[in-house]
Amino acid sequence: MSTDAIVLLREDHQDVKRLFTEFENAGGDAYATKAKLAEQIIAMLTTHTYLENECVYPVVRELVPGIEDDILESYEEHHVADVLCMELDAMSPEDERFAAKMMVLAENVRHHIKEEEDVWFPKVRDALGRKQLQEIGQRMLEMRPTAPRRPSQPSALKKAVDAILS
Repeated sequence: MSTDAIVLLREDHQDVKRLFTEFENAGGDAYATKAKLAEQIIAMLTTHTYLENECVYPVVRELVPGIEDDILESYEEHHVADVLCMELDAMSPEDERFAAKMMVLAENVRHHIKEEEDVWFPKVRDALGRKQLQEIGQRMLEMRPTAPRRPSQPSALKKAVDAILS
């Protein structure tokens, strides 16, 4: 298993994109399937955004000049995803706006992933050495077991409140 931070983030991206596709293909009345997939998506995004915000972005922001605007935009995109996850977590798949809200989340997250992977991952890889990316990745792996999986957990709420107050 790689400890390269960018490799780990790309793996998360692939997993969440796969879950979004499964949700989209589940069918209109597949409420139990959609509930299960939504739970997985919310858990994955809550953990992923927490790890990026707490572990990756601060280090990258400090070490990679010229990426400040990309990082600030990523924080805001995470905030949008966090709010949508909180709302979805409180809804039922039978709610008439549930699938539409999930599609908005999927569109936003896919856009965010494309920007990260196409724009700032290459900049970060060029600026940081393999050793630094492995150190960041190792810290992500260490933090993952205790990272929040639900938007209502205190560490996830703190992240959302920090985004509002910043």
